[in-house]
This record gives sequence, C-alpha cells and structure tokens, in this order.
Amino acid sequence: MSIIVSPSLLSANFANLQSDLDMINRSEAEWLHIDIMDGVFVPNISFGPPVLQYVAEGCTKALDVHLMVVNPMNYLDAVKALGAKVMNIHYEACTHLHRAITQIKEAGMMAGVTLNPSTPVMMLKDIIADLDLVLLMSVNPGFGGQKFIPHTVEKVKELRELIAATGSKALIEVDGGVNEQTGRVLAEAGADVLVAGNAVFKAENPEAVITALRSL
Repeated sequence: MSIIVSPSLLSANFANLQSDLDMINRSEAEWLHIDIMDGVFVPNISFGPPVLQYVAEGCTKALDVHLMVVNPMNYLDAVKALGAKVMNIHYEACTHLHRAITQIKEAGMMAGVTLNPSTPVMMLKDIIADLDLVLLMSVNPGFGGQKFIPHTVEKVKELRELIAATGSKALIEVDGGVNEQTGRVLAEAGADVLVAGNAVFKAENPEAVITALRSL
C-alpha cells in the first residue's frame, strides 16, 4: 500500500492560497492536513471559519482536520460541516475520550487521536481498538518548520505492535519535520500517513516531493 501523503496547510502561501490549493488538487496527495489552533492548547493560532470554508470549497482532496484546541468536541459540528474525512483530537485535551471518539464516528468521520511527543503510546491501550487513526507528533505542536524528534521512530514501532496485538485497524500518522529522509525511516517503522509542511510547500517542485513521499 502506498503511503498516504497529507500536506500541511499551515505551510501554504496565504497570499496566494488558491495557487497552492490548485497544486494540491493536481498532486498525488490523498489528504490535506488542516491544523486548527486556539492559542490556548498551543501557543499559536491558525485558521478561522472563513478560511476553512474557502479551503473546503476549493480543495478536491479529503480533509484531515487536526484540532490543537481545548474542548475539541465544541468544534464537532463545524468540522463535520466542512465535509472532513478525519477529525483528530488530542489525548491531552480530552477528558472523556471514549465518548468523544464515539461522537466523531456517529458524525460520519474517521476518529483520530493525537499524542504529543511526551505522551506514551501505551496511554491508548484501552481505546486503540476503537480508533481509526493515531497521529504521533514528531515535534511539539503549535508551529511549523520544527526539527524532527528522532524518538518518534521508536514510538511508531511501539504503536504498530500495539495495533497488531489488539487487532485494531487504526492507521498511523506522523506530523512534524517530515521530509523524504525522515519519511523513509517512518515508513519503514510502520507509518501509514505522512504529514509534510515545509518539505512540500517550500520545495521547487512540490508535486514531485509529494510523489516521492507517496512511494516511500
């Protein structure tokens, strides 16, 4: 199976967003990763409803929505209204995780849970069988362009073992510092989905980078 590539909108050129959306639409990327930040859970803010609606209308790829916010379930209806394929919430931001996962699935979306770099994979042991996707942060969330945390590779391997042991169907997604070099190591460790920001949008030939990541 090919790697699913989910370019990160956070690295796009917002002075010429339509051009970047057109590139994504032409490319072999299957998803578009959208980081929603509230300035509370992470020390940054990103996109508001007008931009998100524009992106949803202009992008032909599946929307992979990653909520870096407190009280993420307050956004359930808004994310569903975008037509998102994936709604991804942070383990660290959700007190009643099983309930939240159930509600996301009932809304017709894939239910994902994100782990910060310092959160152990085993925290998901009791819910992994219910998840469609786990996103491992390979940088500290909140900003693009950060350096890849090497220990993430071991977390991918550990998560792959947990998925196999429990019979879970969850995909493994990795976000942060992903390029062709780190992406290859992650793919070999068992990652299914790679989120890439600067590696794609700052490249001379973004579509070629997406194709290269997909073939890892």
